[in-house]
Amino acid sequence: MTSPTVLVVDDDRANLDSVARIFQREGFATLSAAQGTEALEMLRRPEVSVMVTDLMMPGMDGQELLKASRAIRPDVEVVLMTAYGTVETAVAAMKDGAYDFITKPLKRHALVKAVQKALEKQALVQENTSLKAKLAEINPAGGRAMVGQSPAFRAMLDTIRQAAPSTATVLLLGESGTGKELAARALHEHSARAKQAFVAVNCGAIPESILEAELFGVERGAYTGAVTRREGRFERAHGGTLFLDEVGEMPLSAQVKLLRVLQEGELERLGGTQTVKVDVRLVAATNKDLQKEVAEGRFREDLYYRLHVVEIRVPALASRREDIPLLAEAFLRRFSAKNGKVLRGFSPDALNVLENYAWPGNVRELEHAVERAVVLARTDVLEASDLPESVRKGPLGSAGQLVIPIGTPMEEIERRVIHETLRHTRGDKTLAARLLGIAARTIYRKLEREQGGPDAAPTSPAVLPSPPTSAD
Repeated sequence: MTSPTVLVVDDDRANLDSVARIFQREGFATLSAAQGTEALEMLRRPEVSVMVTDLMMPGMDGQELLKASRAIRPDVEVVLMTAYGTVETAVAAMKDGAYDFITKPLKRHALVKAVQKALEKQALVQENTSLKAKLAEINPAGGRAMVGQSPAFRAMLDTIRQAAPSTATVLLLGESGTGKELAARALHEHSARAKQAFVAVNCGAIPESILEAELFGVERGAYTGAVTRREGRFERAHGGTLFLDEVGEMPLSAQVKLLRVLQEGELERLGGTQTVKVDVRLVAATNKDLQKEVAEGRFREDLYYRLHVVEIRVPALASRREDIPLLAEAFLRRFSAKNGKVLRGFSPDALNVLENYAWPGNVRELEHAVERAVVLARTDVLEASDLPESVRKGPLGSAGQLVIPIGTPMEEIERRVIHETLRHTRGDKTLAARLLGIAARTIYRKLEREQGGPDAAPTSPAVLPSPPTSAD
């Protein structure tokens, strides 16, 4: 396990080196900064766990550094070093989020103990956060989970939780790859039928000629090759839940029989005359506009209303972009374990790619992209180069929305915005300047300063996808 990293901040070089040595002897990794602005840059490093900072420093003092650290890295615990005369200030700083303070002259034992306690608190907070996240997840069978905290996702979960205990038929609507089957499993797992079978059928993947047999069963001799009686999916789901995915692909002949099962609670196997009672909770899903299918005669109106008792829309990933880091982290953990790898997470560049890509394939595409990255990862951190080229250079999401973390320096924000605009204008600096409302010479000057020459082409980071095409 990697040793925790302590960031030591003090304008007194002798004290800075002395404190750093104390932690190094205790087995901690250390970083040192002689001023607050330098410390802020180091705080952006993901390995920093605790910051130990002097309270009284020129320029940015310890209290200002504390407030800035709360905005940039609220997960990092802060321990203050202070003289006796500033104890009241230190106590006030604790109200702003500092974990503890140590008075000078410093005692080795007290200093180490304060940091160890801060790490213990950090571990408890992380564990509590993890538990809260699990409460916000719905964990269906197979160890896969619906993960998210965006308003669109939570609205869907609320509806699932309300609908699950009922016996009402549910129609799940949403694009391909959004996780409609996981939503169906969640409805089942949170219902009174959870201990019974959950049976899934993809109506679009089964040939029309055998779909009816799969759903309703077959009597012996019903057709050539039917040498035994076979139960259909409805009978296998008796007492439980039947999930009909891509129900909009179901042929009209099968729709008639499905309507009867929903109305009467009974069916006849193919080639049979005896009715079979079934008790099944039906959940259907489609990415089609069923009302349009009804209007054009491809879907029965009476069946549509039977299915459309409770409608739940499964949001596209584009409408819940704030969930991308959470989903990516969940996939990272799953595929790391599956492939026997130890990975710490994503680099900032990799996260930037994930957060800005359009994800036309929704959660399924994100899942596959992370799996590929895990398999091909060469270090313990996933880099942008580990992601599929289609993601790195694919269309941007949200009409070119650029996601920038809180606390990013203005110079870096300016650089990202300029490069992103240039990418959209395909390197046309004059057009980019017009879009940004600045003079073209400003862009030339900044690029020259950054790249070392007026003629150097803008080098967009590999994390930035290529401009979106006109066809969405």
